[in-house]
Amino acid sequence: MHKNVSRFSFLFILITCCFFITTLAHSASIKSRMAARIPTINSLKTQGVIGENSVGLLEYRSAKKPQQDLVAAENKDRNLVYKAIGKQQGVSATLVGQRRAKQIVAAGKAGQWFQKADGSWYKK
Repeated sequence: MHKNVSRFSFLFILITCCFFITTLAHSASIKSRMAARIPTINSLKTQGVIGENSVGLLEYRSAKKPQQDLVAAENKDRNLVYKAIGKQQGVSATLVGQRRAKQIVAAGKAGQWFQKADGSWYKK
């Protein structure tokens, strides 16, 4: 029995370590992808093409929709981050996104677009 418990413990520790390493690598990958998008996102915000909505995601503000793949990828990564934080904190990903939206507004630059909780948009 002792031998089986040791084997089980070893396997459990091995699986836990692999999961932890995979999570860290995935997290680093998301962070680097998001960092690489910042210049283009900032340019689109400055042009007024996109804004930050009330749930922490990017949203188009004009009929012109350049860089759709980039905006979609950014929103996908933000959703993954919000889900991970929500799981860690025991809250919904939506609540995490709403909290993040408030932080984004506070750090936002003049001339950029932001959405209020009621759905209306304003230019800072």
